[in-house]
Amino acid sequence: MNDSMSERRLSRRELLRAGGLGTIGISLPQLLSSRASRAQSVVDGLTPKADACIIIFLNGGPSHLDMWDMKPSGPIEIRGEFDPIATSLDGVNVCEHLPLLARQMHHVTLVRSMNHSVNNSHAAAVYAALTGHDRGEQGGGAKPNDHPSPGAVLAKLRPTPSGSLPYITLPYKTKEGAAGPLQPGFLAGFMGATYDPFWVLDDPNAPQFHVRNLALPAGLAQERMNARRGLLSSLDRGLGVDADQTLASMDDFQRQAFDLLTSNQAQRAFKLTEEPDVVRDRYGRNIYGQSVLLARRLIEAKTRVVTMSWAPHANATWDTHGQNFNALKTTLLPQFDAACSSLIEDLAQRGLLERTLVAVLGDFGRTPKINNNAGRDHWNSCYSILLAGGGFKSGFVYGASDRSGATPTHSPVSPGDIVATIYRQLGVDHHHMLYDTLNRPHTVVPEARIIHDLIA
Repeated sequence: MNDSMSERRLSRRELLRAGGLGTIGISLPQLLSSRASRAQSVVDGLTPKADACIIIFLNGGPSHLDMWDMKPSGPIEIRGEFDPIATSLDGVNVCEHLPLLARQMHHVTLVRSMNHSVNNSHAAAVYAALTGHDRGEQGGGAKPNDHPSPGAVLAKLRPTPSGSLPYITLPYKTKEGAAGPLQPGFLAGFMGATYDPFWVLDDPNAPQFHVRNLALPAGLAQERMNARRGLLSSLDRGLGVDADQTLASMDDFQRQAFDLLTSNQAQRAFKLTEEPDVVRDRYGRNIYGQSVLLARRLIEAKTRVVTMSWAPHANATWDTHGQNFNALKTTLLPQFDAACSSLIEDLAQRGLLERTLVAVLGDFGRTPKINNNAGRDHWNSCYSILLAGGGFKSGFVYGASDRSGATPTHSPVSPGDIVATIYRQLGVDHHHMLYDTLNRPHTVVPEARIIHDLIA
């Protein structure tokens, strides 16, 4: 029986429950989604090697040549201003402005042969990086028929325990430009808005940080919420359901909704004040450092996928067309160094890195030749990404670029290949068939291959 047929067969009890939940913002489509999720809890017989994923998306296109594929022997117009330093991985150097991450390189896989044929617009490249698909247009925001993000796919196929949020994106709804549309790649697309991320758009570094849309509605006290739980129990009894079995038989999504609003598990994950000041300082007292720390706490609270987009809009941070070296040296690299190194170190020390996949991705790289504004422009022909944990090899470099960092010299990898491999580690076959709201089939990532050499 396909998802759409099973969703039509709602009992009177489920309809009554859905109506009761509507008063606290839980809709019937969300109830339907939970039924579809339960039916897909085991995916294609694959054994997951990772239980959770944190995607740090360096939105705008980070410079591979000035971070982790440096060319110190190249001409000055290519090699730039920074010097390489040794790392904890013998024979592998990174930028001098990544000293903390240099100490964690024995935990990671570095892929230096990324490339794609997608055009160099941010929208198309971000979409390819996060979904493995090429929309093939210049610019353009998120569309209802987009392919879904990994967080949306996992929310459907590997639902989380009751009381946790399956897919979270923070700290921005990144726009294509300062006044542009929402970038594609972060939403559920054709799967429907039910699987869109839970957005955390408040600054985790703010003194009074709290998540406004994860609290009880104004005027609805805890006692009234408990009374509504009792009302649903009464409805069950009226329909012949044994009172002692009410909670056990209640729909998973309803119980999840109640748990999120009335219990401490998800609420507590957002309480960064519980972290010692020394830990918060180590991640960096800025919106991005605290967002990465929050991502770690959310994974510990059983969230499946957290995506952190490092820019309010595509041109705001890593899109260094001008003053590339000044921006990297004074702001971008110190903030990234503190946050990413702390995340990897903490996950390793807590025994979580083996089952938590960390992916540091971007739209593309930057041009080998420095432009007249002391910047680098978009470059999709070759760039680098970093992967850690989740069953990926530790202390491993895959692929290589030529002497100017312009093209891969061997083992080229596409965004679709990386997305397919990430799915495999999370227990999803990239050939799995998903259905849109009209019950039409779509392959998760059809034109891709798993890079088995990356897997431990």
